[in-house]
Amino acid sequence: MQTFEKQLNRFKTELGFIAALDQSGGSTPTALKTYGVNEDAYSNDEEMFNLVHAMRSRTITSPSFGGDRVIGAILFENTLDREIEGKASSLYLWEEKNIVPFLKVDKGLEAQADGVQLMKDIPGLDALLKKAKAKNVFGTKMRSVIKLADPVGIQKLVEQQFNVAKQICAAGLVPIIEPEIDIHSPEKAAAEALLKTELLKQLDLLSNNELVMLKISLPESANFYQECVAHPNVVKVVALSGGYPIEEANNRLTENNGVIASFSRVLTNNLFSGQADIDFNAALSATIEPIYTASKT
Repeated sequence: MQTFEKQLNRFKTELGFIAALDQSGGSTPTALKTYGVNEDAYSNDEEMFNLVHAMRSRTITSPSFGGDRVIGAILFENTLDREIEGKASSLYLWEEKNIVPFLKVDKGLEAQADGVQLMKDIPGLDALLKKAKAKNVFGTKMRSVIKLADPVGIQKLVEQQFNVAKQICAAGLVPIIEPEIDIHSPEKAAAEALLKTELLKQLDLLSNNELVMLKISLPESANFYQECVAHPNVVKVVALSGGYPIEEANNRLTENNGVIASFSRVLTNNLFSGQADIDFNAALSATIEPIYTASKT
């Protein structure tokens, strides 16, 4: 069985969740500060990325971070280009940890219009996908944001996501389509209804060999996205924590059968640079276990 088929089979048959370790340039200072590394610890981007890579490497190499509970991990390009213990980061994840690697490919968000923030253009995407494929990356992730229940904006957003998704499928990878709904939106439930309609419309237009994943905000109604979970073109529906506290995120996740976590901020909230390894590993395991349990429902 080829690597891609092994990775696909892992998602279809095994339990676990996705660790989103893909904060990039704009969000890295916040991720470092949460970890206990303030901005006076670095003087340029290279030093900053060295520090965040050290943080991510410590997380990934921890005995608490294993394929028994973590089924996938999302990286950003800077991490993909670096090594962990002498091996390319994506290869380390797959070969040493049995964790399926993904790559964040979007370049950030446009200004809000029609109640949404579309993705910016992604120049050089084909070359990036080729590089990722050569490093045993299974899939990609790209994020848009919905602020209001605007049917015009939501239709545009979903169409944009699927247009890029088809390009990614053609390169032999599985795109994670992430139309995040802001959890603070005053129209969250109405936006979810519009989003589900558009997602199902676009899913039905895919060919048999175009496989995708969906990353959604945890919905207001339990099992709201079951038609997406059951769709033959959907490998997996995953959920972002979106700013919910970890307990609420896990509770909401438990209510959505067949949906697994793809959490980022809440995963590393109790990890700090000054922790002894034994405390770091214990804190990471204590966070991972309830996320894993909630992802099993």
